[in-house]
Amino acid sequence: MTLDLITGRLGTSRPRHAIILGSGLGSLVDAVTDAVRIPYADLSGFPVSAVSGHAGELVAGMLGSVPVFILSGRVHYYEKGDANAMRRPIKILKDLGVDTLILTNSAGSLREDLPPGSVMQITDHINYSGMNPLIGEESDARFVGMTTAYDAGLAARMQTAADRCGVPLQQGVYMWFSGPSFETPAEIRMARILGADAVGMSTVPEVIIARFLGLKVAAASVITNYGAGMTGGELSHTETKDMAPIGGRQLAAILAEMITG
Repeated sequence: MTLDLITGRLGTSRPRHAIILGSGLGSLVDAVTDAVRIPYADLSGFPVSAVSGHAGELVAGMLGSVPVFILSGRVHYYEKGDANAMRRPIKILKDLGVDTLILTNSAGSLREDLPPGSVMQITDHINYSGMNPLIGEESDARFVGMTTAYDAGLAARMQTAADRCGVPLQQGVYMWFSGPSFETPAEIRMARILGADAVGMSTVPEVIIARFLGLKVAAASVITNYGAGMTGGELSHTETKDMAPIGGRQLAAILAEMITG
């Protein structure tokens, strides 16, 4: 049984914080001490991603003096058309005692003042894909309020941590496109008109699942590129993987300070 396997490996540690890492953001794992690593393939119900840049393992250990879980890699909607793909792992985290989920991703910027390599705290999102992980849920719990999807207290802690680290942390709205193709220049112009500051292919389903399960949520994007049509160049996943570690190191510092500070 998955819970028994994980608790057997954890010993007495019971982390209350969990972090889901996006493409190319695996450097935070290096800061975890006394790490226990369990491949998703060994955990029943944990989907294994085929996207390069996602390690696909559950890591438990100490970030400073605080025990944490890290999901190093996620499965995206575009891989199998399943918005509910990360529900089982997030439910397992809750069953293990987690009450706070921090989500990270790589994203494209829609603002000239939000260049590649920078970090953006997500203050709200736009579910442009129209997909929802709660479709098919039969209980009235499916009607999840999203007015305060991103916890104000956690957001303030993230800002304070960024200030302490001396890392500029901008804020903005994240728009979820289903992917896997990148957005067109026309779609980027539309997203800007609708009030988005960054675009990406993940995170929103996990926020909805986490709020459904009663977890507090914070989220941040590492900016890896400008949106289509903003520079004249074509977009690629290689660019995402190359640029993510730059902002990822800054985000890792922020999250470590946020959790341990």
